[in-house]
Amino acid sequence: MEWRIHHRRETASTNADALGGAPWDVFTADFQTAGRGRLGHKWLSGPGENLIMSAVIPVGGLAADHAATLPLAVGLAVADGLAPWADVSLKWPNDVMSGGGKLAGILCERHGDNVVAGVGVNVGQREFPDEIAGRATSLALLGARVRVVEVRDSVLEALAAVCVEWRTGGFAAVWPRIAAVDWLKGRELAVVQADNDAEPVRGKCGGIQPDGSLLVGAASVWAGEAHVII
Repeated sequence: MEWRIHHRRETASTNADALGGAPWDVFTADFQTAGRGRLGHKWLSGPGENLIMSAVIPVGGLAADHAATLPLAVGLAVADGLAPWADVSLKWPNDVMSGGGKLAGILCERHGDNVVAGVGVNVGQREFPDEIAGRATSLALLGARVRVVEVRDSVLEALAAVCVEWRTGGFAAVWPRIAAVDWLKGRELAVVQADNDAEPVRGKCGGIQPDGSLLVGAASVWAGEAHVII
């Protein structure tokens, strides 16, 4: 399998561009005007500073529970792709962490038989908005001198390999490596499962489970946003 890369200098959203793509198409941009992350969060990036990319991954014919674990598999691929430049961990459900800060994020959206996997990696950015400055990092801030295109190629190479493992062997084929870089395991958490949840799920994190859920105390959590309790 080979990726077909389509690049624009500016676009509204690479995830939106990918809606018109075929399996194994990749859409990238130097700048996007309407970038977003999970749960409606905005994602801001200066022109040419960071990797902005969306890949079209086919999931037709796969069982629903298998397809649902793709965001974690993509997260593992991004972590693998960034390993040459940083010591990375995977934060459930799909953030990549390094040095205590968020280095990359993933937004997966299913459309028919395909999933659009949006990937944002902070490469050259050195300043962040005040509201996230204490929680974000970049390869540049971690001391790496690397071009965005090098990061793109490394992540895509890793994503191709992980996709083959994940599609043929299921989540079980990649779970051990995900568990080995689990950033949340052992931490005290509060997980908000919906915007209006009155009571988040709280407890010590038992880690990402073989079915893709997150064990928090005695509860299995399938979706949400995890906050570490300090």
